[in-house]
Amino acid sequence: MNVLQISESDAGGGAARTALRLHRELRRSGHAARMLVGRRQTADGDVRLLKRGPGWRAADRACSSLLDPLGLQYVLYPSSFGVAGDPWFRQADVVQLHNTHGSYFSHTALPFLSRRKPVVWFLHDQWALTGHVAYSLDCERWRHGCGSCPYLAEYPALPRDTSAALWRWKRTVYRHARLTLVTPSRWLAQLAGESPLLRRFRIEVVPNGVDLSVFRPAPRPTDRPTVLFAAADLADRRKGASVLREALARLGDLDFDLAVAGGRPPDLGRPVRALGRLDEPGMAAAYAAADVFVLPSLAENLSNALVEALACATPCLAFDVGGNPDLVRHGNTGLLVPPGDAGALAASLRRLLSDAELRGRLGDGARRLAERELSIELQARRLAALYGELLAG
Repeated sequence: MNVLQISESDAGGGAARTALRLHRELRRSGHAARMLVGRRQTADGDVRLLKRGPGWRAADRACSSLLDPLGLQYVLYPSSFGVAGDPWFRQADVVQLHNTHGSYFSHTALPFLSRRKPVVWFLHDQWALTGHVAYSLDCERWRHGCGSCPYLAEYPALPRDTSAALWRWKRTVYRHARLTLVTPSRWLAQLAGESPLLRRFRIEVVPNGVDLSVFRPAPRPTDRPTVLFAAADLADRRKGASVLREALARLGDLDFDLAVAGGRPPDLGRPVRALGRLDEPGMAAAYAAADVFVLPSLAENLSNALVEALACATPCLAFDVGGNPDLVRHGNTGLLVPPGDAGALAASLRRLLSDAELRGRLGDGARRLAERELSIELQARRLAALYGELLAG
């Protein structure tokens, strides 16, 4: 089978890492796998830029300079229609989309492209069903048309409130598109099924996977426990660093190391061991050395960080939001606490740091879950089966 993936990038954030892992596993398992990306960051010979020539880039810049100041975000990039003429697109049996937001692709081209090839859209966040935000947080306006957006500054930010117009434009585009949707979490699948924009499409749940030979348990240091906090963008308000700081302030009597991976550490109110940005083997070593992985995110789909930590048999502590319950099975692979509750986060962290037997039991459960449901091989097989079903009609 020949699979073409379209992604904002082939490295960087969680969506890009998911796309690259899937691309490599499909290729390893015998499929022809290629990627068109907005930003190329690897040397993979089967990955190249979506915008192949200066003419397409100039046309996109012209449209962007006209439409972006009006708040008409991602409405028109001519190069997205040009994908249909790309040899990799013409040779593909199926097209797998990832994040289409990111100033490289226009969803307006979806009807045009999906009438030429089966298109599977992997939803990494809520953007496809909202006026503009990737995560709606406590806002429910996406259920009936957006407008009066309380989160204009949230990614991807808008210069003015055009959220209702953008929501209506998505409705028009989707009415003429032929799409199959995949979400990694049951939470996002439920929202997509409730969305006036997306509920007409078939929706499947396929969790993210990792290479279990890379992300695996290793002996832990025994001198003092380590808590790990990691995210691709630690400064993102959604990742909850401010809530974690509040929780840590209640644990001043406990002796433990705090390690932070993913760029410059935020101020967490206590000394941290900054690990910086790590490659996959480096992250695997960090998870495996940690006694607890804490994810204080206020909104998540299916966190790659949680998947990776579980695979390394590291107990996880997270808020009960989004897709977190799919991974953090309370009392089995980790602990869940009420969203945004710094006191509950502190109490559960204290419990984990004070009970080595509990950590061991949760870590064993975490690895079992990863082996059963979270391998990259299983994710690729599930998606390949879906592709085959679509091609068979």
